[in-house]
Amino acid sequence: MLLTKLETVRKRSEALIQPLEPDDLSLQGMADASPPKWHLAHTTWFFETFLLQPHLEGHQSCDPRWSYQFNSYYEAVGKRYPRPERGLLSRPGIAAILDWRHSVDEGLRRLLEKPSLELIQLVELGLQHEQQHQELLLMDLLDGFSRQPLEPCYDTKADLTTSVEKRRWLSCAEGLVKIGHGGKGFHFDNESPRHRVWLDCFELQSDLVTNGDYEQFIADGGYQRPELWMSEGWSCCQRNGWQAPRYWRGACEEFTLAGRRPREQRSPVRHVSWFEADAFARWRDARLPSEAEWEHARCIHNKDLRHAHGALWQWTSTPYRPYPGFTTAPGAIGEYNGKFMSSQFVLRGSCWMTPTGHERDTYRNFFPPASRWMGSGIRLAR
Repeated sequence: MLLTKLETVRKRSEALIQPLEPDDLSLQGMADASPPKWHLAHTTWFFETFLLQPHLEGHQSCDPRWSYQFNSYYEAVGKRYPRPERGLLSRPGIAAILDWRHSVDEGLRRLLEKPSLELIQLVELGLQHEQQHQELLLMDLLDGFSRQPLEPCYDTKADLTTSVEKRRWLSCAEGLVKIGHGGKGFHFDNESPRHRVWLDCFELQSDLVTNGDYEQFIADGGYQRPELWMSEGWSCCQRNGWQAPRYWRGACEEFTLAGRRPREQRSPVRHVSWFEADAFARWRDARLPSEAEWEHARCIHNKDLRHAHGALWQWTSTPYRPYPGFTTAPGAIGEYNGKFMSSQFVLRGSCWMTPTGHERDTYRNFFPPASRWMGSGIRLAR
């Protein structure tokens, strides 16, 4: 079963680059993004570093310079190549990286012939990590393509195609609730431990905010009214000249992975920062839900909470901090989530770029509040 998943996930990463031209593979549009080729190499580096080198007898390690180039943020493993300059890494070429991937895959198959529980858990972590990078690859590519005059189309079938139905407010009574991962199956360390949270009574909107809703916010001077914004958000808005969501084009179009497309009024508004989501909520006399409210509402309302998954990650009002009793794992693996628990906000759900099967109600995604290149949207609470 694990070998099947290993093959499926690893092949999907390579399938994602099939629509690309060779020149696209080193594209890095901004410092926060990474080139497609780097994503393929980094996910391979993860398995090489944390599984094959320490656990597979006789394994021939990769060139140590590759470890320097493709380490992301693991300080315990060694020095790293500067993130903003990953687009300069023209070598190794894609053929060499794919050969490395296939060699590592063969080593993983040998390692899993008689796996221990520790190895099984590490492989599962590596696969979940790779699925995260599959999503990031598409997000980064969208950013990079959006900066080009030709506005390339990645894939005509790669866009979000959904609409928001009539919305209503879903009521949730006050009470002591439990959130966090507490059952079987994989979860990242930041999803646990399961713990109790007191919630006052609240309501959550049954569906997401639409492009049409957001157009009304803009028409009412949403980007010119500092009273709607957090001070830092207003400064960010003014400094960067924000007037609309990240990929809107003109009066009625937006840029997508499928190229420039008409902007549908009833489609969920996307690629907005936390600052924009928070300002919009205030304009609507509402607010963003806390992550505990989102998870609890998902538990009790289930299917009534439309687009909880598969459309857009949804900003919450919750700063990304550890749950009570959270501890990091020993060694470099412990750097996976815990070291980022500052200056960021939690997003819940999943988006259309999230690999199938990777989503969970307890999943805690996180980004800085000014970020808006990801697949982010808005669900209101009050």
